[in-house]
Amino acid sequence: MAIHMRRREFLVALGGVATCPSAARAQQPGKLRRVGVLMTFAADDPDGQADFAVLAQGLQEFGWTVGRNLRLDYRWGANDLERFRTYAAELIALSPDVVVATAGSVVTAFQQASRTVPIVFVTTIDPVGGGWVESLARPGGNATGFLSYEFSISAKWLEMLKDIAPDLKRVGVIRDASVPAGSGGFAAVQTAAASFNIELTPIGVHAADEIERGISRFAAGPNGGLIIVGPPSSLVIHRDLIITLAARNKLPAVYPNRLFSTHGGLMAYGADSLDQYHRAASYVDRILKGEKPADLPVQAPVKYQLVINVRTANAMGIVIPPTLLALADEVIE
Repeated sequence: MAIHMRRREFLVALGGVATCPSAARAQQPGKLRRVGVLMTFAADDPDGQADFAVLAQGLQEFGWTVGRNLRLDYRWGANDLERFRTYAAELIALSPDVVVATAGSVVTAFQQASRTVPIVFVTTIDPVGGGWVESLARPGGNATGFLSYEFSISAKWLEMLKDIAPDLKRVGVIRDASVPAGSGGFAAVQTAAASFNIELTPIGVHAADEIERGISRFAAGPNGGLIIVGPPSSLVIHRDLIITLAARNKLPAVYPNRLFSTHGGLMAYGADSLDQYHRAASYVDRILKGEKPADLPVQAPVKYQLVINVRTANAMGIVIPPTLLALADEVIE
């Protein structure tokens, strides 16, 4: 499968593959297996549509065809924790053979609804800290899946910030301290910052006014930049605000995944979510064929992508080094 295809091309190419719940009603002879999918995005979000389309295409490649031997039940959570809980309960009530969780908070919602239905998670960060698995090598329970990044990526983020802002001395770390991925992500940046001689300032994301106060206060000092860590589902809610404040205050920022840069963020480095969803289809397939999540190791990303928004850089008066531009998988101009 051509993972390098643009997201829009995936949607066009897949056409009618699992585009609406009613498609599964056209059942043909044979046993239907049931898969529930709870997406964190809103239903009209093109990134979420592309991720879901890749998952559906991956299942098709493994021989699972909607209406013949597969039913896909899915919901769009729109980054709302209450919806996650409601939709997770709805999907579990449909007695699925396996469910797909697209964020750590969705895993929690599914496990609150059932400790027996197999869960394949995608783009989560700290499943051990979150209590969803016993270890990465031996999950031990009803959940396994794919990490969105490893904490060691923090050094790379700091390195990239120094590349575009050589005088950088201070970094504000935007994170959700209430979840393990947020606190763990900040600790990882702390460890990496020592070798760069950089001072860190934590900035919370619980409310818009907290973010605005934190970034504005941090921006009052010189030679600053931003790193955003933690689960995208809790950060996407305030994505546009964070991007706007970073630009307004001329703060170079590195974001954890592509969708931030496509919305105006300066630079993003993280796992290719399309690749993650495609790989998740393989675990769904293996579970449908009898394997247990407890025995399937949690896997780290194998494909990262660097996205640079040159339009934002120009507006902020930042010159991106040619060496960094040459490394970019995508340049937004």
